[in-house]
Amino acid sequence: MHGSQTMTAELINGIAERLQSLSGDRGFDVLVCPPSPYLGTAKPLCVDAGIALGAQNVNPHQQGAYTGEIALPMLTDFGCDYVLLGHSERREIYGETDPEVAEKFAACVAETSSVIPVLCIGETLEQRQAGDTENVIDLQLDAVLQVTGIAGFARAVIAYEPVWAIGTGETATPEQAQQVHQFIRNKLSALDSSIAGKLQILYGGSMKPGNAAELLAQTDIDGGLIGGAALQADSFAGICEAAHALSA
Repeated sequence: MHGSQTMTAELINGIAERLQSLSGDRGFDVLVCPPSPYLGTAKPLCVDAGIALGAQNVNPHQQGAYTGEIALPMLTDFGCDYVLLGHSERREIYGETDPEVAEKFAACVAETSSVIPVLCIGETLEQRQAGDTENVIDLQLDAVLQVTGIAGFARAVIAYEPVWAIGTGETATPEQAQQVHQFIRNKLSALDSSIAGKLQILYGGSMKPGNAAELLAQTDIDGGLIGGAALQADSFAGICEAAHALSA
């Protein structure tokens, strides 16, 4: 929940300018998810820059008496390509449950929707310290699998957010991040190896220009879900440049 129309335009234009300086094929995808009031400001700028547009949340219902909520057809009307689901802040601050997130996911992967869900999963510091990481990930994924089956992940993205490594002073090593990403892929691969092999799994634990290359070099880390570093064009573009160097 940052910014203004001016900041949104300056940020996207700043990212676009840095992306234009990259030689050859970009080799990676770029997605920005501004606050919903600024989706209309962002869309034409994203189109010009070859950047995908996403929203930060959605209601699973198509329409109705849900004051203050945003429906998938509204996101489509704004030209959104993606939407974040179950972000750690939505889960912690607003109490979104695994079944509620799964309901939103199911709505996104239904035939009537063209918006790709980015399913955010991850454990808290307390859960990490208790050795519950894999159990938490299991429960979060199982809630979705029970509703859509593995087929739901054929048109989806997963973002692993180790909540314990965001603003706590704790940091996840590339090896720790890879271990969880591998667990996620192996779990889904047991159900459908083709879907699991093609699935993008992003890392959302305070990726920055300084650690992006080492994280992105891990076998099962396919990209980043960027938080604070995305509020400045230079830092976000620095992560993009690290991805470009690895794809060359």
